[in-house]
Amino acid sequence: MKPISDQAHISGAPRRRREASPQQTFTRRKPALIDPASGGPTLSMPPVSTRLPFPPLPMVLLLLTAMCALAGCQTNLRVTDSGPTASEQFLMSQAAEKAVAQLSFESLHGRDVFMDTTYYDSQKQPFILGEVRARCFREGIRLVPARDKAQIVLEVRSGAVGIDRHDFLIGIPSLQADVGTTESNLRNIPLLTPELALVKNIEQRGYANVAFVAYWVDTSELVSSSGPFVGRTFREDWWFFGFGPRTVGDIPPANDVESY
Repeated sequence: MKPISDQAHISGAPRRRREASPQQTFTRRKPALIDPASGGPTLSMPPVSTRLPFPPLPMVLLLLTAMCALAGCQTNLRVTDSGPTASEQFLMSQAAEKAVAQLSFESLHGRDVFMDTTYYDSQKQPFILGEVRARCFREGIRLVPARDKAQIVLEVRSGAVGIDRHDFLIGIPSLQADVGTTESNLRNIPLLTPELALVKNIEQRGYANVAFVAYWVDTSELVSSSGPFVGRTFREDWWFFGFGPRTVGDIPPANDVESY
């Protein structure tokens, strides 16, 4: 008598598929290609990668830095500005406002006053005199155009009006070199290298000094004196790793972000 397994095979019963164990792995081989000329199998080619070869990040940054440096060396624009900048004028004018605001005009209230500018340096900024006149009107002082019509003479003086500037840089400053030419009718062409600043700071301080003395017209006796007082303003511009400026200060537009 035959075994039961052989009887199932003979009777046409389907065989049970043998399951693979977890340790066993199966690989499917690709059919070999037939060369029509020789009739034999062709050589299989290795797979071709479709990924684009991108350079590493440090190399990209180095190339961008070199491009920026070359662009800065090739372009040299000359821009001319008329007179002092708006920031410089704000530094001096608002410093004068703060200095004039400290003066006392109580003893001149209700008097006819003539403002004498003989001892005021004409090279100083004229807005100091404008601030003094405006302050006199607000204090109830009547300014007259002639000395003989006044009861009191007001002499205004100013010790200093100006700006101090301090620069700070961590990096490579901009350098200028003259490139000579062979032709005598051409002047030397200046070559300006770009500035590479990690940290940069430009600090500007405005100062204004003002004082006055008042005396009677007929007797030249002292009526009042005030000052000298000093008004101060400041503005600072910061750059970090080439980005900026970040402006802080107490003058426009540093104290008004919406004006940008």
